[in-house]
Amino acid sequence: MNQHETDVVIIGAGPVGLFAIFECGMVKLKCHVIDALDFTGGQCTALYPEKPIYDIAGFPAIDAQDLIANLEQQAAPFDPVYHLGQQVVGVEKLENSPNGEHYKFKITTSKGTIIRCKAVMIAAGCGAFGPNRPPLQGLAAYEATGSVAYMVGKKEQFRDKNVVIAGGGDSALDWVIALQPVAKRVSLVHRRAKFRAAPDSVAKMEALAAAGEIDLVVPYQLHGLEGDAGQLSGVVVADLDNHTKTIPAEVLLPFYGLAMELGPIADWGMALEKKHLSVNPASLQTSVPGIYAIGDINHYPGKLKLIACGFSEAAMAAHAARHFIHPDEELHFEYSTSKGVPA
Repeated sequence: MNQHETDVVIIGAGPVGLFAIFECGMVKLKCHVIDALDFTGGQCTALYPEKPIYDIAGFPAIDAQDLIANLEQQAAPFDPVYHLGQQVVGVEKLENSPNGEHYKFKITTSKGTIIRCKAVMIAAGCGAFGPNRPPLQGLAAYEATGSVAYMVGKKEQFRDKNVVIAGGGDSALDWVIALQPVAKRVSLVHRRAKFRAAPDSVAKMEALAAAGEIDLVVPYQLHGLEGDAGQLSGVVVADLDNHTKTIPAEVLLPFYGLAMELGPIADWGMALEKKHLSVNPASLQTSVPGIYAIGDINHYPGKLKLIACGFSEAAMAAHAARHFIHPDEELHFEYSTSKGVPA
């Protein structure tokens, strides 16, 4: 029951992996998709489902969860098979294929699923990821109750609460702006008055601070947590001279970025550069013929880590994989407007 055969195995069910299903389908390649998470969407679903994304072509703004729903609907006509909640633990090259089907790879997952395929696309985003946690005493007890969290699932869960957000990047400022109308009070803690976020987000945040709608706490850093039985009542912050003060808070959201690791991918024998998979930008092929890397996990000169660029890479990789699988067949390219998609 756990053995399958297909044209392409896509590793990663984030937005780029989901769009790769569509692009493979358009060149008549069937796909199985594997993801370590129990759901599709990758970081869009796990970290910011209600966060608006502004740089998806054709959508002035779209929430991450809606983008994923649309991509699933777009892929559905091509009947992808999903293997969720399991990690790829082995990628083996095949010298001899059963039934003369020319399967090139054998993929094994942590749940014992085995898939023989003719090409592999790695769309694993940043690989295995987890939040960078602040070094605060007793942190685990507050994490267990949700008083300290590293993602925002539903904004409504923060209604009428005192929320402290720590960080100076896009995620921190985006959630300051998004939660301000919902929370009782939002405080932004950062170690300096300069921010590493989009200029428009910085301007909106500074306007809220100037109007007294949020509290801008700079230059301060997280120093400690106050509360009882894992229920937060205050966040202690310290300035550069180690002077401390306490901010009333029921919730702390530290946005210090993600700790990214390739995990088992690093052991699959492909060339790496700065913990990313090196690819040929013309085909997105890695150093192993038949294995492609698309989205944030790859590297080449001029690489931009944008979902939009990942979508383009998915299309290019699908065409390259088609030629790899069927080298003697000429592909007559047709636009989707004339070709259509399966009903």
